[in-house]
Amino acid sequence: MTVNTVAGWHIEMEFQEDTHRTRAAALVRLPDGQEVRAHGYASRHPIDSNQPRVGEEVAAARALNELAMRLLTKAHGEIDQASGRTSHPLSV
Repeated sequence: MTVNTVAGWHIEMEFQEDTHRTRAAALVRLPDGQEVRAHGYASRHPIDSNQPRVGEEVAAARALNELAMRLLTKAHGEIDQASGRTSHPLSV
């Protein structure tokens, strides 16, 4: 019988906004207690209408993209340490 382990991670996302810029901060707490943080930004062109939700989506996507890259780098560092060889975090 195969036993599947189910794990879940929760990502926290916070936003700071002014009239032309949105900043997103992403945080994930890993099961071992470590935290990985990342940030993303969005800027609104002065002639564009004010759509805060769109700015949040763009800034959040950029923060999550950075978070993904940080997690890949972290994981490959752990692979390297355990295996004694160099892995390639950008190879997918």
